[in-house]
Amino acid sequence: MSKPSPVQLPPLGSHMSIAGGVSLAPGRAASVGCTALQVFVKNNNRWVGPATRPEEIKAFPEELKKAGISIKNVFAHTCYLINLGSPKPEVVEKSVAALKDELVRCGELGIPGLVLHPGAHLGTGREAGIAQIAELSQQIIDETPDVKTRILFETTAGQGTTIGHEFQDLSDIIKKVARASRVGVCLDTCHIFSAGYDIRTPDTYNATMKEFDRVVGLKKIKAFHLNDSKFDLGTRKDRHEHIGQGFIGEEAFRLLLTDPRFAKVPMCLETHKDDKTLEEDRMNLATLRRVCGVAESK
Repeated sequence: MSKPSPVQLPPLGSHMSIAGGVSLAPGRAASVGCTALQVFVKNNNRWVGPATRPEEIKAFPEELKKAGISIKNVFAHTCYLINLGSPKPEVVEKSVAALKDELVRCGELGIPGLVLHPGAHLGTGREAGIAQIAELSQQIIDETPDVKTRILFETTAGQGTTIGHEFQDLSDIIKKVARASRVGVCLDTCHIFSAGYDIRTPDTYNATMKEFDRVVGLKKIKAFHLNDSKFDLGTRKDRHEHIGQGFIGEEAFRLLLTDPRFAKVPMCLETHKDDKTLEEDRMNLATLRRVCGVAESK
């Protein structure tokens, strides 16, 4: 591969811990050179949590400013328990309440996007699952009229009965939601690759993006998850790997990061790491810059 020409990279970052308060996440991001950030807005493995403290709401934008990270380049991720596609009434009730709560929290913090796994139908079928996800999303949006935060439906790998591993799934959900300004997409590189969309060469990358644009629309992408894959194309296994160390490889990330259509879209790592040292974040961000021909700052 010939040496890439220097480019202006999109906002790059990682998912950061909110241990001790969400206002501590920007400092952690800045310590490894992030210009984008993903966070949880409460405990990611619990349905409910204590309200965000007023001092945290005040401190969060202040800490972002210190870190040099624009709020435009921050997005949150929902807790892992939410499943809007579930046929179980108690799960649906808890999921709706949790998503509404997290949207309100994002609104309080000024976060523009909240990433959501669309859900799993658990046997009721794709069409029923999509219809329910869209209906509940619309309900939640209608019940949070003062919140500007978008629900960003995430592409999925296709494990089990999960919805979102085909671009058409996302298109069908989004088209059923009346408020276009409140929905969008988070594209995960590992997930689309595991679902069968190849991005490893210029030809396959262009074909995949052309297909996404045809089915959903590239302008709907408001965030990216940058993850390599521990498993090969089309295996439908959601297992993230460090950049360049999996089956996707470095070239795909060079193609994505130098694509001018995504120059202003925030992109965050979700690769495994030590939350105290953040060494893996440093490594992966350095890899991304290197493959794009961008020198590390001294």
